[in-house]
Amino acid sequence: MNIGIVCYPTYGGSGVVATELGKALALRGHKVHFITYKQPARLDIFTGNTFYHEVYVSSYPLFDFPPYETALTSHLVDVVKFEKLDLLHVHYAIPHASAAIMAKNILAMEGIHIPVITTLHGTDITLVGKDASFEPVVCYSINMSDGVTTVSQSLKDDTYSHFRVTRHIEVIPNFIDLERFSKKDHSHFKKAIAPNGEKLLVHTSNFRKVKRIDDALKVFAEVYKKMPAKLLLMGDGPERINIEKLCRELDLCDAVTFLGKQNQVQEILSVCDLFLMPSETESFGLAALEAMACELPVISSNAGGIPELNVEGETGFLCDVGDVAGMAAKAIWLLEDEARLTQFKENAKKRAEQFDINQIVPLYEQFYKEVIANSKLISVKALG
Repeated sequence: MNIGIVCYPTYGGSGVVATELGKALALRGHKVHFITYKQPARLDIFTGNTFYHEVYVSSYPLFDFPPYETALTSHLVDVVKFEKLDLLHVHYAIPHASAAIMAKNILAMEGIHIPVITTLHGTDITLVGKDASFEPVVCYSINMSDGVTTVSQSLKDDTYSHFRVTRHIEVIPNFIDLERFSKKDHSHFKKAIAPNGEKLLVHTSNFRKVKRIDDALKVFAEVYKKMPAKLLLMGDGPERINIEKLCRELDLCDAVTFLGKQNQVQEILSVCDLFLMPSETESFGLAALEAMACELPVISSNAGGIPELNVEGETGFLCDVGDVAGMAAKAIWLLEDEARLTQFKENAKKRAEQFDINQIVPLYEQFYKEVIANSKLISVKALG
């Protein structure tokens, strides 16, 4: 197949999933065209059958905000026509789904039929999509897509709850490349970070309020009272300055390290003991899956799709959002017994194996084939 993928080129979950999916499809012989305003963060190594088409937005004094959606639509029309794409797979509802539907309608006027598959990832539904100024466009784009997927049953339920969606939604979970994300021997690195054998806790996110990084810090503060430990914080974003301030207030600066954005997160995860995810909402919890693949148990909230990944009492523990005391107690219980911790690490790895990219990508391929076949039937009927 000749596939166009539209995504945000950032470190966020939707961009990571879209990029890894595209790379995996390319390795399976499909041609994959990434269409976005910047080269995706995870598209850092050349892979055969992958192509990048940059969306350029002109700056005019007339516009306070560059019209990206319009530029994207025009570029989609151009790429579909020139590259003869079989389908467009857009990730995140705004503005990608709406731009793709507009491009589809423009192309139809020229007798070109392009199926559109929209994958919903989370905040495009639970946060942005519920905004009254976006809701009609999001709802229309979903209903007019030829196929729709979500990354968890929880997000599927939220979509039906928040919008007047009349079409079927397929649940295809996020996935993990176990060749990349697996525990590596970096004992020299661990010794440098934890020279006295301290337990290493880790959190990674885009440092937005919804991630509740302050809760992660407070959980760590309780662990730190009970045993030698350190906390590694990967990522960056608007909340970083507040978390740095909280570190000083809790007198934890010597025990907390801000690592910023990292491309090789698996190397850092490999030396850690426990992953913290106290998020207010998560459609799936991709960062937790990456941690589990590197043999890290997860202490998390029970929000959104996290319970579909993190198995209570087996791969980690689930607590109510904001239950710092409960999360801290579970973290301490795990970390204070080495045999217990080892068993949870093994369980986490086994659970991650169920989301192996080699098992999930064929689900997308099958869905693509079904959507293309159905859209051709609809197109023929319309012409008849």
